[in-house]
Amino acid sequence: MKIIFLGSGGSVPTKDRGLPAVLIEYLNELFLFDCGEGTLRQIMICSSKRNGKNKGKNEKINFMNINKIFITHFHADHIAGLIGIMNTMNFLERRSNMEIYGGKGISNLIKNLPVPKDAMQFIKIYEISEGQVVEGKGYKIIPFKTQHISESFGFVFEEKEKRKFLKEKAIALGIPEGKLYSKLQNGESINLDGKIIGPEDVLSESIKGRKIVYTGDTMPCENTIKFADDCDILIHDSTYSNIDIDKISDHGHTTALQAAEIAKKANAKSLFLIHISQRYANSKILEDEARKVFENSCVVEDFMSVQISAPPENKISVN
Repeated sequence: MKIIFLGSGGSVPTKDRGLPAVLIEYLNELFLFDCGEGTLRQIMICSSKRNGKNKGKNEKINFMNINKIFITHFHADHIAGLIGIMNTMNFLERRSNMEIYGGKGISNLIKNLPVPKDAMQFIKIYEISEGQVVEGKGYKIIPFKTQHISESFGFVFEEKEKRKFLKEKAIALGIPEGKLYSKLQNGESINLDGKIIGPEDVLSESIKGRKIVYTGDTMPCENTIKFADDCDILIHDSTYSNIDIDKISDHGHTTALQAAEIAKKANAKSLFLIHISQRYANSKILEDEARKVFENSCVVEDFMSVQISAPPENKISVN
């Protein structure tokens, strides 16, 4: 499982930060969360060469393979990139469905974007509500309400629980490799020489899957703590430093210090600070601020990637 941060800024793009866009890669599927202005170009840059502080392996991303996009809310810095992606996919003659999820009103918003009519042929739009589960192979995505505007959501990306096949037990029971192994792994019982062997005889206890939470824009709220409980990675709005809290109390955002307090209360394993205001040319002050409360905090940079190894280790590495 991998996270690629395509855009880490907020409201205004800068020479170092694009606008919000977070890509999750899981079992060869690509999921895009928010789509700020220039997201498609960020994908192209990420797939070619990396520069300066963003050194590392290229992240080869085929944007035509993005099949699901989740929008946290309808502010321009989170949705303007949809025009470019939809228009280019249409130009390249995409015909397989792409699903776009968002709060109430997203259907009208998408249908009124300035894109060719043909582009709407492959778009499927879904209006979401809190707790509504989007399921797929091995995962589920759950929206939750945040405090920014009336229709603003965060998202939980959670891997479903798994049970490991214990081959040594199967061998001890005399089960030959092949189709019988597959049946047991799929939860079916088998008949071996008149003896019924069930999945529970050769499968481990359930192993909790990996969990990523992305808040989008939000003020500090208890709902985030609830849905981010025991997550591996919390990607939280950290637009400002706490030294500016008096100036921004009505802006609907969170400071780095407040995000760290939320991560601590949610028992998150790691915190990634995103949606960084252009006023902080040196974002290290935000990271230092967060680490005073929650040590495993990191300011997101454009094109940063984060890998989470398979359960139960769930080891996090940053590139």
